[in-house]
Amino acid sequence: MNDDIIVRRAAPADLPVLGRLGALLMRAHHDFDPCRFMAPAEHAQQGYAGFLGEQLEQDTAAIFVAERGGTVLGYVYAAIEGKAWKELRDVAGFIHDVAVVESERRQGLGARLLDVAAQWLAGQGVPRVMLWTAEQNAGAQRLFAKLGFRRTMIEMTREVAR
Repeated sequence: MNDDIIVRRAAPADLPVLGRLGALLMRAHHDFDPCRFMAPAEHAQQGYAGFLGEQLEQDTAAIFVAERGGTVLGYVYAAIEGKAWKELRDVAGFIHDVAVVESERRQGLGARLLDVAAQWLAGQGVPRVMLWTAEQNAGAQRLFAKLGFRRTMIEMTREVAR
């Protein structure tokens, strides 16, 4: 990993690039399975930026960006999720997003972002960190396993006949 990378808390000024990265996530997931994942609409970047802007204001959420020379190369969005009876899950930290620009992938940046988010969540007192990954996203699954995440649930989807 390059020593010139800075990982810091995201700021409102980062929202346009976070929106672009979030829309990238949306497109990738939709490409994996267009029936399961919502299609990125015309204003997906602005919508995602607005959503992440709301998360910046939450005490139970954190967004970190990785930048080099003032250019944001990736981000991670983590939050504390309360007990969920429907998921049979106690309070947990949850990694909702991790995205890195294509040209910077497979260089350790995603791992570094995940580590910073996990440290923040641990500092908030959560007993575990969880995440979801698309079934077809083998590269992300390899990264997550390398970082100590294990499979615990499998989501299955069936479209409703109309």
